[in-house]
Amino acid sequence: MDRISALRNIEESLRAFETGDSDLAAVEQRVIGVLRTYAAELDSTSSELCAYEASGTERVAGLIVVAPSKSKAHDRIATLLHIDPSELSDQINITP
Repeated sequence: MDRISALRNIEESLRAFETGDSDLAAVEQRVIGVLRTYAAELDSTSSELCAYEASGTERVAGLIVVAPSKSKAHDRIATLLHIDPSELSDQINITP
């Protein structure tokens, strides 16, 4: 799924919500699905970027970032958590 397709799908979800054809929970689920599909397909369509998912402590579990490398993903996760990258535990696993 390319960026334009993802945006169109999200726009359709918002339109359905605005017209009353869909409730908020359904829209949230559809948007999450679009974003996850976009991130997953980014791996195979971009030679420069990859989606990385963090696991380990409760604070980072499930965080997904897009980065050109595992080390950059580590730094982006630290930035999202507002901590110094050196403070991220070695017990954190970041996988593409």
